[in-house]
Amino acid sequence: MFDLLIKGGLILDGAANPGQYAAVAVKNDMIRVLRGDVSKIQADRIIDASNKVISPGFIDVHAHSGLVILSEPEHMPKVHQGVTTELIGIDGNSYAPFHNNIDLKRMIQINSGLDGDPDISVDWSTVTEYLDLFDRKVAVNIAYVVGNSPIRVGAMGWTAAKANSKDLDMQKGLLREAMQEGAFGLSTGLDYPPGNYADTDELVTIARESEKLGGFYHTHVRYRLGDKYLDPFREAIEIGKRSGIPIHLTHMFRRTTNPGGISRIFELVENARNDGMDITFDCFPYQYGGTRILIMFPDWAHDGGPENLIKILSSKDARERLKKEVIPRSLGWDEMWLTYFKKSHNKQYDGKSVALISEMRKQHPVEALCDLLLDEDLRVSYFADVVDARTIPDLIKHPLYMVGSDALLIGDFPPPMGYGCFPVILSDIVREEKKLSLPEAIRKMTSYPAQRIGIKDRGLIKDNFKADLVIFDPATIKANATRQNPRQFSTGVEYVIVNGEVVIDKGRHTGALPGRAIKRKN
Repeated sequence: MFDLLIKGGLILDGAANPGQYAAVAVKNDMIRVLRGDVSKIQADRIIDASNKVISPGFIDVHAHSGLVILSEPEHMPKVHQGVTTELIGIDGNSYAPFHNNIDLKRMIQINSGLDGDPDISVDWSTVTEYLDLFDRKVAVNIAYVVGNSPIRVGAMGWTAAKANSKDLDMQKGLLREAMQEGAFGLSTGLDYPPGNYADTDELVTIARESEKLGGFYHTHVRYRLGDKYLDPFREAIEIGKRSGIPIHLTHMFRRTTNPGGISRIFELVENARNDGMDITFDCFPYQYGGTRILIMFPDWAHDGGPENLIKILSSKDARERLKKEVIPRSLGWDEMWLTYFKKSHNKQYDGKSVALISEMRKQHPVEALCDLLLDEDLRVSYFADVVDARTIPDLIKHPLYMVGSDALLIGDFPPPMGYGCFPVILSDIVREEKKLSLPEAIRKMTSYPAQRIGIKDRGLIKDNFKADLVIFDPATIKANATRQNPRQFSTGVEYVIVNGEVVIDKGRHTGALPGRAIKRKN
């Protein structure tokens, strides 16, 4: 007797095979693939998947759910897309280990424009304690990479100073502790203080320590570096060469402000691969990207932590300097839209451009940003038209690409990928434009990210793999989120099964919270 039997559908197993018509049975949280006549097979529940695709659950290699999901455990925007596993701790901005609770709260505060500031109890310290908050308490599985920000803060505080040998030894110890407790590797966000205070040598040292334990390096590159085009990726590749660690370039794309095309970025990555480097990348399939508005403010303003930053934002003299240094991270202030306001009197600005808000407030754009950040306790977020949309199909087709949503789930106007990242690829890129085959698209969402992270028992429909499954209609799956109306669930995903439990049933969330904290095996 099985718990669940799914029959009649086309199985796309996650390995890019063309598919087979067979049945998938689930017992406890494990998969069995059944071929031939299953009419006499008994199960507590039978799902007819005729005219549907059965695939492994989708794995998001760049998720900003590390706090939000604790207050909204049903995780509706992502589960309705077919996501069953997420990698958190991204961009160097992770929330464990923090052996000082004040530093943990500072990290949440300074990163609130990216990951939110939900009303939750902030009482963990170690990676083990943090991951326990998710285990069987949220709708999807959670895997973790440790950011270099918490280990740098743990070793030397919030200073921008260069790390000495003692600082590096402390960082290596904290990294080992995090990985021994389940982290799959190291992440950096080299536009985000305090982690971006680390120079290349420092990053090589801690990356080498992660490599010794079988980890990988997940990096938001230093986009301000050198030519701001190829040099940021050259640094990441140098870190990989010198440390020996596998490299994953997150949200790799051609910016609208780049002087050259995507082909030159591809060439860098391909040359590194041909030289023997284990290197991959992800990107979201939209032209809009978003993050905390604080990313635009220079490092000197952040030096010393959020308390000092608040003093800088409040200083008349500092604001005059900021007006000269803070420039749009897009083609202009009219192409950057703000979101995530908690104060009722600021809700009028949600979804509006910085240019329009400065007009409404009769202020210079930087003055307006400073005042709003102070009023909102630093939590303001933005999104912008940053990706050359013409290159998105080329990114998704590339053999080293896998799917990462980089999805903000905060504010009334988050970027649309939080609600549509995976379905928009299956509908627009695969079905309508025929730029990619459906089996290959599924591989980029399932077994390939599982392989990159190091998850050995998910990402394929295979006997004795974990029962994370999606059943969707390839003819109707669709992302409904838009820039103007982003908080719309995707449609066409009819069933989502996580660890053998049905979470989406005929397109509706069941309320089940069977997600597990997936830990690296020592």
